[in-house]
Amino acid sequence: MKRLAAEHWEPDVDRLLACLNPWLTRQWQTQLVAGVDEPIYVPAAEERSLHCIVFAHGYFNSALHELAHWCVAGPERRLLDDYGYWYCPDGRNAQQQAAFEQVEVKPQALEWWFAQACGRRFRTSRDNLGGEDSDSRPFREAVQRQALGYLHDGLPDRAHQVVQQLSHGFGQRWPTADDFAALPA
Repeated sequence: MKRLAAEHWEPDVDRLLACLNPWLTRQWQTQLVAGVDEPIYVPAAEERSLHCIVFAHGYFNSALHELAHWCVAGPERRLLDDYGYWYCPDGRNAQQQAAFEQVEVKPQALEWWFAQACGRRFRTSRDNLGGEDSDSRPFREAVQRQALGYLHDGLPDRAHQVVQQLSHGFGQRWPTADDFAALPA
């Protein structure tokens, strides 16, 4: 796991890490890390006392996305490299893309919440630039339904805590239904 030097991070990544890492380390023995390569989750091991949520290339939204995956993963999965999930890379066919989108609804709905808590814009990611083209609207609608569902049913505990940390750290109010009224891009 190679770390990206701070001078290559997007603006406000330092603020994001300062806001979250003390809490993540204290409560969860976990750290959010700007990586050089693709994102990955690396559990603690003999040579590393903290679990690492590695986000891609110092990108702010990648950090939020990877944090959302961490919030979705249960305790057993947080002991496995990349939570033990499968990943079919860019270039997926329609069936592979549908399976990918099905598992991405909850993390991307949480990412939207996190973006709101930071005062940032959210965009869905189908992560399939080289694959078959298909209508993105059903996926975006599913993410919106899930985000609103979290508003009505409550966020999972860790995600709730993340939104609290981010809202406080970025001086934003708690997200409301109005924040999720428009279909995400």
